[in-house]
Amino acid sequence: MKRTRRSVLKSGLGVATVGATAGCLGGVVDENVRGYASFFALWDWAQQVGGDRFPFENPVEIGRMGHGWSPDGDLVRDIAGTECFLYLDTPEFSWAQDVARELERDYDDVRVIDAMEGLEPYLIPFDAEPMPEPDYGQEYAPDDLLFEEFDIYDRRSNEQLGYWHVEHWHGGVPEVAVDATVPIGIVIEDEQGRVVPLGDDEPYRVDARLADGAAEDVVEIESRGDRVVFHGRSVGRTEVVFEIYHEGELVYDTDEEPAGVEVVESTAGGSEGASEFHDPHVWTDPVLAIRVVERIAAELGEIDPEHADEYAENASAYVERLREIDGKFEALMDDADRDVAVLAGHDSFQYLEQRYGFELQTPVGVTADAAESFDDVSRLIDTIEEHSIDTVLYDPFEAHDPDEELPQMVEVIFEHTDVEEALPLTPAEGTTSDWQDNGWGWVEQMEKINLPSLRAALGA
Repeated sequence: MKRTRRSVLKSGLGVATVGATAGCLGGVVDENVRGYASFFALWDWAQQVGGDRFPFENPVEIGRMGHGWSPDGDLVRDIAGTECFLYLDTPEFSWAQDVARELERDYDDVRVIDAMEGLEPYLIPFDAEPMPEPDYGQEYAPDDLLFEEFDIYDRRSNEQLGYWHVEHWHGGVPEVAVDATVPIGIVIEDEQGRVVPLGDDEPYRVDARLADGAAEDVVEIESRGDRVVFHGRSVGRTEVVFEIYHEGELVYDTDEEPAGVEVVESTAGGSEGASEFHDPHVWTDPVLAIRVVERIAAELGEIDPEHADEYAENASAYVERLREIDGKFEALMDDADRDVAVLAGHDSFQYLEQRYGFELQTPVGVTADAAESFDDVSRLIDTIEEHSIDTVLYDPFEAHDPDEELPQMVEVIFEHTDVEEALPLTPAEGTTSDWQDNGWGWVEQMEKINLPSLRAALGA
């Protein structure tokens, strides 16, 4: 049954449960309008714009990031008791994408706001190689294959669309037009990094099926052994499970998290073949932050037009603070002795690097789930020695306790180099207990953490 905000409030759910959400940041004020934001940076910006007039909740617990997080309880019902849901429409926050789709489907009165909308010209694509060729002439035992870490590709262009990693998706199947097809291939490797041949004439083949309870009239699924072809049949959304067979026997599937498939009237105007999937960390860039903050103010003004001028004034005042941060990054780079630093973790800072002209050498790329190899660590040590680096950086949220511990990669660097200092560099995707006690928002994380750490690491 389709539920509107009014029906939820009438039933006594929604607002009453919002204040009880475990680990939420920011108090609930008895106002007529309120909203939810999907992680710390968006929550902080929305709070700056909405103020006491339009308060926001962040469901992600202190010490956690929105990436890889999953909500407990009926979060959708809680959000349905508010006016809006602010999120990033990117697979790195798949839980928020799921919430947004459910809100759009079942709740008329909640505005769903994608903060990445309008940022398309500024997005940085993931570095993805073309689909690799299989390694024929080998025997591949099922126990030697990395089923939990396979990539998916658009076979129209052989460009990577995303990947499956330990029971969740990053990226996914692009939109399928009615009466059109999208062929999806997968790349499975063994423990030696060899690509397993797939096909009807090979020991292994890929297939797919509709997930339990998924809409049945949206797509038709065809397996060709080395790929799965989705035929658009009617406008709508469904969910599919990828399956891998060996000698006719099912050996692995993605039933833990089905992949969404959206069928639309037409994909005219879109690019042929794969759409690049992008680095989602736009919130680390103060200049892009300005665009998002101004968008939030406009959206809140449409929801609550009586106070639109107040939201615009709040946004204008906060934008000045963001411009000051931008200027401080520019000044830092003017004073820097080097333009290379080492970050002992995945690279969440490509937008900062691109805007201000420095480079972070990391053992792995943008993906938080990637595991570093011996060669990755050796390359990092070579960089430290080549540039006489004495201070390395780390993401505190990659430690078990961001207030107290260092990530393991920092300990490895200490052990194998002369580096003695490690400083935090926060992507501002979350907050810690200490930072929360200090009242630090996005701006303060930049001022108190990132700017001083980059000065030390770049010799400014």
